[in-house]
Amino acid sequence: MEYRLLGNSGLYVSELCFGTGTFGGVHGFEAWGSTQVADAKRIIDICIEAGINFFDTADIYSQGVSEEILGKAIEGKKREDLIISTKSTFPFGEGANNQGSSRHRIIQQVEGSLQRMNTDYIDVYHMHGFDAVTPVEETLRALDDLIEAGKIRYIACSNFSGWHLMKSLSISEKYGWNKYIAHQVYYALTNRDYEWELMPLAEDQKVGAIVWSPLAGGRLGGKFSRSKEWPTSGRVAEGGSPVHEDSIERENLYRITDVLEAIAAETEKTVPQVALNWLLQRPTVSTLIIGARNEEQLKDNLGATGWKLNEEQMQRLNEASKTKAPYPYWHQTERPKINPAVNIFI
Repeated sequence: MEYRLLGNSGLYVSELCFGTGTFGGVHGFEAWGSTQVADAKRIIDICIEAGINFFDTADIYSQGVSEEILGKAIEGKKREDLIISTKSTFPFGEGANNQGSSRHRIIQQVEGSLQRMNTDYIDVYHMHGFDAVTPVEETLRALDDLIEAGKIRYIACSNFSGWHLMKSLSISEKYGWNKYIAHQVYYALTNRDYEWELMPLAEDQKVGAIVWSPLAGGRLGGKFSRSKEWPTSGRVAEGGSPVHEDSIERENLYRITDVLEAIAAETEKTVPQVALNWLLQRPTVSTLIIGARNEEQLKDNLGATGWKLNEEQMQRLNEASKTKAPYPYWHQTERPKINPAVNIFI
């Protein structure tokens, strides 16, 4: 397992992060998974033995139950050796202030997460989405105060657009507040939208990418292929994938899995291992969040580390997954001398 700096910070995180969205399986998360405490402890042990030090959750996952199970699963571990990430912004509980990124809500949710996970501090705290109602200054000042109070150590965001992130970074710089060091984003061979604006921004501003759903919500897990029947059971079929069905065209998926299967045979690796390895070699990526319903899936994903696809294999995957550039990026690619980053990243 390699360790990478998380954005513009001195914090080293493992190149694979374990996501605990499968912990709990209640309150709308039934299709994600239903891992309970005993199995969670075993999974956490396997992760730590493999060198993973980064664990991600969120208040919304099973309405706090995921955080509770994670807290119980890490009991007895050296807390200082673990990097714990959680998030808020999306609906939790009831009432007029049950969502958003106001000072009131952030402080309430941080206190709740600390209690549920039975920890004194949160290593990386995310805004799970952009709140366009609350002033950005209010959100960032509240987060800065929580860092000063020792409740959280670093801040990050998730699912922001380019201007959301850049505005936030600029306001933090203006007032001398702590900045977002990382951006949790959806990025996979099937969906490379991250590369057009967010990746160049991340490179320029030194914001590390924490990739969620690197296997496209299970579609690059080896079960979906031109040569196989479309699965009628499992996470995707049961509606447990966070990646929308219409975001991936079936023929595009098959074109990618054709190449993944060929390279998997060449390297004697599995399809998901190849897909994850491709992402680990992409610019700005600090870590990939992997999830697993069982030990077998987890151990397979762990096999994505310790080796590298060669340049020719990377290029084949680049070509198979390439999509048409949206405006203004197709216009910028025509002038590489003044827009070199657009051509470097895609």
